[in-house]
Amino acid sequence: MPIGLTKRILNESVLSDSFDRRSFALGVGGLSVGMLLAGRMGYLAIAENDKYAVESESNRVNLTLIPPRRGWILDRNGAPLASNEADFRVDIIPERLQDSDRELQTLATLLKLDDAKMRDLRKKIDDSAGYAPIEVASGLDYDDFAAVSIRLPELPGVVPQRGFSRYYPTGPSVGHLIGYVGAASREEFEADRNPLLITPGYKIGKDGIEKQFEQTLRGKPGARRVEVTASGRIVRDLSTRPDVQGNPIQLAIDGPLQDYAARRLGLESGSVVVMDCLTGDLLCMASMPSFDPNSFSDGIGSVEYAMLSENERVPLRNKVLKGLYPPGSTVKPMHSMAFLHEGVDPDESIICGGGRRIGNRFFNCWSNHGRVDMAKAVYQSCDSYYYHFAQKIGFDKVAAYARQFGLGQEFDLPVASQFYGTVPDPAWKLKKYGQQWQPYDTVNASIGQGYYLTSPLQLAVMATRLATGRMVQPSLLKTTERKQFGSLDFNREQIAYIRQAMSDVVNGPGTAGRARLPIDDVLMAGKTGTAQVVSLSKSDGKSGPWKYRDHGLFVFFAPFDNPRYAGAVVIEHGGGSGAAYPIARDVMTFMFDPQKGLDALRALEQDWGGTAQERLQRRYAEYARAAGESIPASPPADRDIQARVDAEARSQARRTEAFARENPRPSRRRENDAPIQSAPAPQPAQTEAAPATTPAEPAAAPAPASAASETSSLGDAQ
Repeated sequence: MPIGLTKRILNESVLSDSFDRRSFALGVGGLSVGMLLAGRMGYLAIAENDKYAVESESNRVNLTLIPPRRGWILDRNGAPLASNEADFRVDIIPERLQDSDRELQTLATLLKLDDAKMRDLRKKIDDSAGYAPIEVASGLDYDDFAAVSIRLPELPGVVPQRGFSRYYPTGPSVGHLIGYVGAASREEFEADRNPLLITPGYKIGKDGIEKQFEQTLRGKPGARRVEVTASGRIVRDLSTRPDVQGNPIQLAIDGPLQDYAARRLGLESGSVVVMDCLTGDLLCMASMPSFDPNSFSDGIGSVEYAMLSENERVPLRNKVLKGLYPPGSTVKPMHSMAFLHEGVDPDESIICGGGRRIGNRFFNCWSNHGRVDMAKAVYQSCDSYYYHFAQKIGFDKVAAYARQFGLGQEFDLPVASQFYGTVPDPAWKLKKYGQQWQPYDTVNASIGQGYYLTSPLQLAVMATRLATGRMVQPSLLKTTERKQFGSLDFNREQIAYIRQAMSDVVNGPGTAGRARLPIDDVLMAGKTGTAQVVSLSKSDGKSGPWKYRDHGLFVFFAPFDNPRYAGAVVIEHGGGSGAAYPIARDVMTFMFDPQKGLDALRALEQDWGGTAQERLQRRYAEYARAAGESIPASPPADRDIQARVDAEARSQARRTEAFARENPRPSRRRENDAPIQSAPAPQPAQTEAAPATTPAEPAAAPAPASAASETSSLGDAQ
């Protein structure tokens, strides 16, 4: 045995002590692990009970949102302008598709989707966020819906469902006013983060009233709980919480009048606005041509978008709010009111010998009117009278009155945007162009030409304030509140004088004899206007290419001696005012005698080839047949469509303003008393000839057309 080492003696006592020590250590370790496990189990069972109960329940139960029904949009009488109807539909959720090509081909076969629809669908899938549902088809019959439903095991990501879709009974008549709905975009969901926005079948307001009152119309979603197997198969329904429909919105709009005015515009491109003189309620805001909001709500296809965007009459633009036009002679009664307020004696007369010399230049009138006082200047629309007195008063003062009457103004209305145009004056021109105001600027502005730009809504407000002498404010929502409007500071005699002069435009020796109402004891007052859009070297304004013809305008109110309704009609490139005042006549006839108005409309629609909705559907079918594969893969997003429409409207206004700069004064006399001539042109406008015995409205001084100036002068409010 080596030195220093001792031999350990093993006996029963030593072994017993070693065993006890090891047993104790193992026991303590086991007890510690057991206590840890018990503590963890207790924590999970007690502290985390709610969490895991929910998770286990979610494995057994699925909870899905039920999209709420949107609130109805009603007219002033409670009739629906936008409602809901039961709908069978099919959506897809792109991120859940397993074999997208096979599944899409199966859907195309089951639902009979054409190539254009499939191209649009694939483009939407490529551009989508993945989790957001995409509409494949809606308005399905039960057989098609059932055919998809029974194939669901082989179509993961496909979501057939029963629900409600938005329905617009009068279609294109309310397209611009009401707007439309559509699935939320990626940007809209990221801004809101509301799970409702990505619920299959749910749509939000995209334009018009639908967009402005989205939160009111939205409602509250319902919920459905179902028991499912591990593979997701539904075993049974557990409970359902119904949705709460959104609140209705009641507009001041008169539904039948809105539809009538839109249909009466016929083949023209233009707008009709009618106001209640007592309340300021906007009874009608028709803009045509238009689009069918039912198509947009279903998801407009590339073919229909191409048809609308290529139409030179811009059916996507709301002309009531975003159309800007030189007002022409429609402002002459308002300018006369300004003259009266500045002390001009209405009996003071001038001699019109076909024009007026201002300084060393001679400015043409549209006719030779002889001796002219204020009343004759209104009903015969004598330019020379306004040349003279606008120079005498100073146009800076006249412009101030124009703004009081609503021109160049933005109104407090629930709309996304409105363009408010230009009322020019010396300060405006100096700021805009750095140039001094010239006599020819007063000449042009005095007859509503030059830099003057107004919207149809502003013209209707002007007509209402002329009729009442009060600061009537337009309103789009119906309320029970009694409205009080301040005075414009004109006495009764002055108001009555202008009313009578405007009555003589229609019922006396004026320029719109055929606007007389076919109703006993109801006389309408009005004022014609013609706005020149290109130089005389390009067109005489009444014939030739459609886009070179003059705009036709008419402002009116009735009854003339106790006004209840007032409004404006603007016809783009109608060839003169003879295209506008027959429409105003029929619209006012409908207001006072609906049956007479409808009889006149039906006769016209037979010649036009049906109602606006019927013509739109036929045009779409013809366009789709001719377009073939030349249509782009997909229409742009809603926001891009709206941005393009606004940009084109601003561009048109710039061209109008630029034309005023390039044509600062009338170059020669422009005759406008001959019947309007039609000429071959794409989609020719249907206009009515002015009577041979009644002179039509003058085109007056040239007004606007290139594209040089900037947006600041347009005053296009957003």
